[in-house]
Amino acid sequence: MQYEKVRTAVIGCGTISNIYIRNLSKLFSIIDLVALCDLNPETAKEKAALYGIPRVMTLDEIAEDPDIELAVCLTPVPGHASVIRRMLKAGKHVFSEKMLTEDLQDARELTALAAELGLQLGCAPDTSLGAGVQTARYAVDKGLIGQPTSCLISLNRDQSLLAESFRFLQQKGGALPFDMGGYYLSAMLMLLGSVEAVQAFASPALPHTPRNLYRGDSKDSFTIPGPAVMTGGLRFASGVLGSIHLNGSSANPEKPILTVYGTEGRIELGDPNTFRGPVTLVRANGQSCVLPLTHGYDGTPVLPDPTPWETVYGHRGIGAAELAWSVRKGRPARLGGSYGLHSMEILFGMTESAETGKAVSIESRVDLRPLPPGYYSAFYSIDGSSRGDAELSLAE
Repeated sequence: MQYEKVRTAVIGCGTISNIYIRNLSKLFSIIDLVALCDLNPETAKEKAALYGIPRVMTLDEIAEDPDIELAVCLTPVPGHASVIRRMLKAGKHVFSEKMLTEDLQDARELTALAAELGLQLGCAPDTSLGAGVQTARYAVDKGLIGQPTSCLISLNRDQSLLAESFRFLQQKGGALPFDMGGYYLSAMLMLLGSVEAVQAFASPALPHTPRNLYRGDSKDSFTIPGPAVMTGGLRFASGVLGSIHLNGSSANPEKPILTVYGTEGRIELGDPNTFRGPVTLVRANGQSCVLPLTHGYDGTPVLPDPTPWETVYGHRGIGAAELAWSVRKGRPARLGGSYGLHSMEILFGMTESAETGKAVSIESRVDLRPLPPGYYSAFYSIDGSSRGDAELSLAE
């Protein structure tokens, strides 16, 4: 059966838009990327010329165009709420980069608005649909570690140094727990389900004087708002307990840790900011192996003449593509509004807990359906040509 492509516009043409525009325009058959939009029209025109997108439109023009069904919001986080609200009220489905919004009440209202209007509202990170996390979910569902009992999340980074180059990190939402915590939480939500309560401690960032390692024009001192270091505990609705450690004031190289422990072994995942893994199974006797990937979208470039963006950001955009398939299939998107809202409630709940010294209950729940296994981004046919069928997994 042939499905009509979903006519789509990208709003926000910053750095991350490069991989989104290329993938949405060339990788997914369900998407017809027809327009770009940016506060700076010249930026949108440059991206449109670079990637062959037919139109540059204003926000008003996108809202008023009855043929555009899906808006992909890639603006900085402070602009998400107004863009999402405008697009929903114009009758568009929306997929947003993370976080859903910078304000928890806005996220609740927009999730409710989408449901009231019968529209899909999806949210990144979509790395949880990548081969690494999906393979780990498959292994857990198959009982390879027995019954899950606990999990460990840890990440360290010099967030202030990074913010010299990526200046949006100097704004609200740029602290490490909010900038990167969603990748780790989304992976655990995909593996273990909803979180029902949190308790945490946190400390703020220190004032940062730019070292001008990345850009020579960063002269003003700044302090990233929000918690720089956050530690705490998670209680999942399933009874699994989790420890979380996010340190944005660390001088050491990044060392992601993402592990699920069970009664018969443990699963160790790779960096959830990527799509690939690796996924290591360690059994009770100590023997370990790297599991073969059971799913597609492993981050390996499959389009001709891959750009540098593909080697870094892989298959970002699969969340928007899966949402587009969900629109055509008449079902809820896997990474729907409850997904983005639940992650925000956890992070804001941990912030509240750190301020009050009390455990905080999480109101929302999320049910993340895994992708079906057995589809691949690329494989080699009998005649040696490279083929891929991973998009079929998004359609199921």
